[in-house]
Amino acid sequence: MKKSLAILLSVLLAGTAWAYVDDALSFAYEAAHPYVKLGFSVREDAWGGDLGVKDRQAVQAQLFKGNEYWFCLGTDVKRAVLSINIYDSKGKLVNGESLKPGRMTAVRVVPERTGSYYAIVTVLKSPEERTGWALVYAYK
Repeated sequence: MKKSLAILLSVLLAGTAWAYVDDALSFAYEAAHPYVKLGFSVREDAWGGDLGVKDRQAVQAQLFKGNEYWFCLGTDVKRAVLSINIYDSKGKLVNGESLKPGRMTAVRVVPERTGSYYAIVTVLKSPEERTGWALVYAYK
């Protein structure tokens, strides 16, 4: 009986965790919408998780010289403030144009060379102990 209860609880909690990121993902896609209107394609890959205030998470992406990218970050937590910065493999900040940090934000990158780049997601403020976030990127 205890084993069945433990399995049931783990299934229910796993579903809650996915819903947490799924809700944030809808805001990340909403942040990407203006760039889709400009001819960008949103990559199917998405990243997400939850962070405490001032915590950071790195996400690696392979970017290609000659392409233009918008990394779009969102959360469903009202009054949360998120930021995103993009670094090359040597740790150099490569942000171009960017939106003000907020519940949804985005940063543009035009890589000078093909390689691994790192998006650093930060929760600057939040009314919650843990804030769910999701990140997508658009390219052309």
